[in-house]
Amino acid sequence: MVSDITPISVANLIEAGDLVINDGYRAKNSELSSNGLPFARAQNINNGLHFESADRFPEQNINKVGIKISQPGDVVFTSKGTVGRFAFVREDTPQFVYAPQLCFWRSLNHKKLHPRWLFYWMHSREFFLQYSGVAGQTDMAAYVSLRDQRCMHITLPPPNIQQAIAHILGSLDDKIELNRRMNQTLEAMARAIFKSWFVDFDPVRSKAAGQQPPGLAPHIADLFPDEFQNSELGEIPRGWEFVPLPQVIEVNPPRSLRKGQLVPYLDMANMPTRGHVPDMVVPRPFGSGMRFINGDTLLARITPCLENGKTAYVDFLRENEVGWGSTEYIVLRAKPPLPTEFAYCLARSQEFREFAIQRMTGTSGRQRVPADALSHYMLAFPPPAISEQFGHFVKSLFARVSKAMTESRTLAALREALLPKLLSGKILIRNIENILEENT
Repeated sequence: MVSDITPISVANLIEAGDLVINDGYRAKNSELSSNGLPFARAQNINNGLHFESADRFPEQNINKVGIKISQPGDVVFTSKGTVGRFAFVREDTPQFVYAPQLCFWRSLNHKKLHPRWLFYWMHSREFFLQYSGVAGQTDMAAYVSLRDQRCMHITLPPPNIQQAIAHILGSLDDKIELNRRMNQTLEAMARAIFKSWFVDFDPVRSKAAGQQPPGLAPHIADLFPDEFQNSELGEIPRGWEFVPLPQVIEVNPPRSLRKGQLVPYLDMANMPTRGHVPDMVVPRPFGSGMRFINGDTLLARITPCLENGKTAYVDFLRENEVGWGSTEYIVLRAKPPLPTEFAYCLARSQEFREFAIQRMTGTSGRQRVPADALSHYMLAFPPPAISEQFGHFVKSLFARVSKAMTESRTLAALREALLPKLLSGKILIRNIENILEENT
């Protein structure tokens, strides 16, 4: 069993040239830019690596960072402030520069120390006990120093066992990652249709130019006019209405919950910055916050969450169930005949977000957009037949996303159940295929 193997010193692995542990580059603000490689901080490590909001480090200055630039196979560990997040640098992960809040463990001898096995080992109780034991030694924020990390020990099974564990758990993570990318594509398709139809009016422009709208079946193209009319918004399709947002989308519709009722709770930390699915929803007694039901869109209205794009579409509750969350959410719900997904696509659109950001009020660092400011947002409202056809498209896309997310949660739960048992040797590798067949 793995538990029977004698732990070895991390320092010995380093001395033998099998492992490197280092932290990130201490960049000055003047060294960062809007172009170049992502400069990854702790906030960019959350169930993977996400660089949408990351600063950039100019590539022409990359020689300054030395080895503190990512390589495939690196295991990333948040070691300062937010301690205990992990990420694995895949072959297709964009290259990035490490910030000081991050450390990386880099295997230099894959035959002795399998990189992906190392990633899973860092989720183990053995590693947790070691880093949590030293993280609170200072009066300041939690911190696990390089010296502390290099003084740790690791129970290292034979290479074939490492490879088998990495393959088993990695297969589950690979499927979860495949689902994530598919969902990203599906949602991008929904938002692209929204922008084309309701922001850029592409089908109308094509017909006005005497062309068949590309990609649209004739019966759908026939729903769009072939000319524009003037409005305060500028040109909008002829026959469409120019209306304020509350006329077609409810803002903070009333929902009922009893004080202390145990229901799903979504906090700001788990609001998605990309995609519509929250990272985690947990049961919590209702206190004071915004309430929502399936089909609602949640918009984080406070800085920096609004700028970072924290927005969710609620499709994770049971029928007739009410959930709740932060008082800093604005709840949006499209009125029929618009599909409920319309409000989410609108909230994700660049035009809407720029409008909301420009109307934020409050002191520096604690600004928010007032809900009543949305009454001044004007949009072109299509005829019912176009609304219904849009709903037909987006509902099928969102349904596929929800199905993939359900599968990913099942796979993640299986991975979490298997990980400690595989690392400890409580489950033998030769028995794992039967377990996987029973649970997937």
